[in-house]
Amino acid sequence: MQQQAAQARAVIAAYYAAFNAGDAARMLALVSDDVEHHVNQGAVRHGRAAFAEFCSHMGVSYREELRDIVLFVNEDGTRAAAEFTVHGEYLQTDPGLPQAKGQRYVLPAGSFFTLREAQIARVVTHYNLQDWIAQVSA
Repeated sequence: MQQQAAQARAVIAAYYAAFNAGDAARMLALVSDDVEHHVNQGAVRHGRAAFAEFCSHMGVSYREELRDIVLFVNEDGTRAAAEFTVHGEYLQTDPGLPQAKGQRYVLPAGSFFTLREAQIARVVTHYNLQDWIAQVSA
Protein backbone atom coordinates (compact mmCIF):
# COMPACT_ATOMS: atom_id res chain seq x y z
CA MET A 1 0.00 0.00 0.00
CA GLN A 2 2.76 2.48 0.84
CA GLN A 3 4.37 1.85 -2.55
CA GLN A 4 1.14 2.73 -4.42
CA ALA A 5 0.71 5.89 -2.36
CA ALA A 6 4.32 6.91 -3.02
CA GLN A 7 3.87 6.28 -6.74
CA ALA A 8 0.67 8.35 -6.82
CA ARG A 9 2.40 11.17 -4.94
CA ALA A 10 5.26 11.07 -7.47
CA VAL A 11 2.81 11.25 -10.42
CA ILE A 12 0.98 14.26 -8.96
CA ALA A 13 4.26 15.98 -8.03
CA ALA A 14 5.53 15.43 -11.61
CA TYR A 15 2.25 16.82 -12.98
CA TYR A 16 2.67 20.05 -11.02
CA ALA A 17 6.38 20.29 -11.83
CA ALA A 18 5.45 20.03 -15.53
CA PHE A 19 2.72 22.65 -15.07
CA ASN A 20 5.15 25.07 -13.44
CA ALA A 21 7.70 24.42 -16.20
CA GLY A 22 5.08 25.13 -18.88
CA ASP A 23 5.66 21.63 -20.24
CA ALA A 24 2.25 20.56 -21.57
CA ALA A 25 3.74 17.50 -23.29
CA ARG A 26 5.01 16.18 -19.98
CA MET A 27 1.61 16.86 -18.37
CA LEU A 28 -0.12 14.98 -21.20
CA ALA A 29 2.16 11.99 -20.67
CA LEU A 30 0.86 11.74 -17.10
CA VAL A 31 -2.84 11.58 -17.96
CA SER A 32 -4.75 8.57 -19.28
CA ASP A 33 -6.15 8.46 -22.81
CA ASP A 34 -9.66 8.71 -21.34
CA VAL A 35 -8.90 11.38 -18.72
CA GLU A 36 -11.85 13.34 -17.35
CA HIS A 37 -10.93 16.99 -16.82
CA HIS A 38 -13.43 18.87 -14.68
CA VAL A 39 -12.73 22.58 -15.01
CA ASN A 40 -13.95 25.02 -12.38
CA GLN A 41 -17.31 26.48 -13.48
CA GLY A 42 -17.05 24.70 -16.85
CA ALA A 43 -17.92 21.60 -18.79
CA VAL A 44 -16.13 18.28 -18.33
CA ARG A 45 -13.53 17.61 -21.01
CA HIS A 46 -13.12 13.97 -21.98
CA GLY A 47 -9.90 12.48 -23.33
CA ARG A 48 -6.29 13.43 -23.77
CA ALA A 49 -6.97 15.48 -26.95
CA ALA A 50 -9.45 17.73 -25.12
CA PHE A 51 -7.00 18.09 -22.25
CA ALA A 52 -4.24 19.04 -24.73
CA GLU A 53 -6.51 21.67 -26.28
CA PHE A 54 -7.20 23.13 -22.82
CA CYS A 55 -3.48 23.23 -21.99
CA SER A 56 -2.75 24.99 -25.28
CA HIS A 57 -5.42 27.61 -24.62
CA MET A 58 -4.22 28.17 -21.06
CA GLY A 59 -0.63 28.60 -22.24
CA VAL A 60 -1.68 31.46 -24.51
CA SER A 61 -4.12 33.20 -22.17
CA TYR A 62 -2.37 32.84 -18.82
CA ARG A 63 1.08 32.55 -17.30
CA GLU A 64 0.75 30.76 -13.97
CA GLU A 65 2.95 29.31 -11.29
CA LEU A 66 1.59 27.13 -8.51
CA ARG A 67 3.22 27.68 -5.13
CA ASP A 68 2.85 26.26 -1.63
CA ILE A 69 1.65 22.93 -3.05
CA VAL A 70 0.52 20.42 -0.45
CA LEU A 71 -0.31 16.90 -1.66
CA PHE A 72 -2.63 14.39 -0.03
CA VAL A 73 -2.78 10.75 -1.21
CA ASN A 74 -4.90 7.85 0.01
CA GLU A 75 -3.25 4.61 1.11
CA ASP A 76 -3.85 2.63 -2.08
CA GLY A 77 -2.74 5.46 -4.37
CA THR A 78 -6.02 5.71 -6.28
CA ARG A 79 -7.09 9.14 -5.04
CA ALA A 80 -5.19 12.33 -4.36
CA ALA A 81 -5.74 16.00 -3.67
CA ALA A 82 -3.62 19.11 -3.78
CA GLU A 83 -3.95 22.55 -2.26
CA PHE A 84 -1.91 25.41 -3.69
CA THR A 85 -1.75 29.11 -4.46
CA VAL A 86 -1.91 30.26 -8.09
CA HIS A 87 0.32 33.23 -8.94
CA GLY A 88 -0.67 34.32 -12.40
CA GLU A 89 -0.74 36.88 -15.15
CA TYR A 90 -3.72 37.30 -17.49
CA LEU A 91 -2.22 37.59 -20.98
CA GLN A 92 -5.00 37.21 -23.55
CA THR A 93 -8.73 37.83 -23.12
CA ASP A 94 -10.78 34.70 -22.57
CA PRO A 95 -14.27 34.88 -24.15
CA GLY A 96 -16.87 35.95 -21.59
CA LEU A 97 -14.26 37.16 -19.10
CA PRO A 98 -12.80 40.61 -18.40
CA GLN A 99 -10.33 42.07 -20.89
CA ALA A 100 -6.74 40.91 -20.41
CA LYS A 101 -4.15 43.64 -19.87
CA GLY A 102 -1.40 41.69 -18.17
CA GLN A 103 -3.15 41.79 -14.79
CA ARG A 104 -1.54 39.77 -12.02
CA TYR A 105 -3.51 37.69 -9.55
CA VAL A 106 -2.98 35.42 -6.54
CA LEU A 107 -5.64 32.81 -5.95
CA PRO A 108 -6.01 29.87 -3.56
CA ALA A 109 -7.06 26.70 -5.39
CA GLY A 110 -7.22 22.95 -5.13
CA SER A 111 -7.50 19.84 -7.26
CA PHE A 112 -8.77 16.30 -6.77
CA PHE A 113 -7.42 13.32 -8.70
CA THR A 114 -8.30 9.75 -9.52
CA LEU A 115 -5.30 7.64 -10.52
CA ARG A 116 -5.33 4.40 -12.46
CA GLU A 117 -2.24 2.40 -13.46
CA ALA A 118 0.11 5.25 -12.50
CA GLN A 119 -1.76 7.77 -14.67
CA ILE A 120 -4.19 10.55 -13.86
CA ALA A 121 -7.65 9.41 -14.95
CA ARG A 122 -9.59 12.36 -13.49
CA VAL A 123 -8.65 15.84 -12.38
CA VAL A 124 -11.09 18.31 -10.82
CA THR A 125 -9.88 21.84 -10.13
CA HIS A 126 -11.64 24.41 -7.93
CA TYR A 127 -10.99 28.08 -7.24
CA ASN A 128 -13.14 31.12 -6.54
CA LEU A 129 -13.94 32.53 -10.00
CA GLN A 130 -15.52 35.68 -8.54
CA ASP A 131 -12.32 36.38 -6.60
CA TRP A 132 -10.29 36.00 -9.81
CA ILE A 133 -12.68 38.30 -11.74
CA ALA A 134 -12.44 40.92 -8.97
CA GLN A 135 -8.64 40.77 -9.04
CA VAL A 136 -8.32 41.15 -12.82
CA SER A 137 -11.06 43.81 -12.97
CA ALA A 138 -9.51 46.08 -10.33
